[in-house]
Amino acid sequence: MQTRGARRGLYLMLGGSFFALAVLGAFLPLLPTTPFLLLSSYFFVHSSPALHGKLLRSRRFGPLLNDWERYRAVRPRVKRVSLVMMTSAVGASAYFGDLGPLGLAALLTLGVVGFVFVMRLRVIEEEE
Repeated sequence: MQTRGARRGLYLMLGGSFFALAVLGAFLPLLPTTPFLLLSSYFFVHSSPALHGKLLRSRRFGPLLNDWERYRAVRPRVKRVSLVMMTSAVGASAYFGDLGPLGLAALLTLGVVGFVFVMRLRVIEEEE
């Protein structure tokens, strides 16, 4: 169901913001792409079918969103790459970053939250 009025404007703004974060996440290893992409899709479904359609047709993000909408799951490769990239980024940041104890604790906490989120995603069983 599409929203109207001020709520539609808010949803468009949130969808755009989450999409921007998803794009950044595609290039920055510590920032996840998938959760922000799913959130942007949700807000565009409810505010702008045209923008949601553009997301679904996107070469980069379309397959992931289509899998999510059809199966409520991700491909095994998506899950593997996400986990490896997150673990590598958190490990490198912890090792090379000049973080104090509080910064290190925050980094590790966010890393664990992201890891748990990705681990909980269902996987599409692909045929061999």
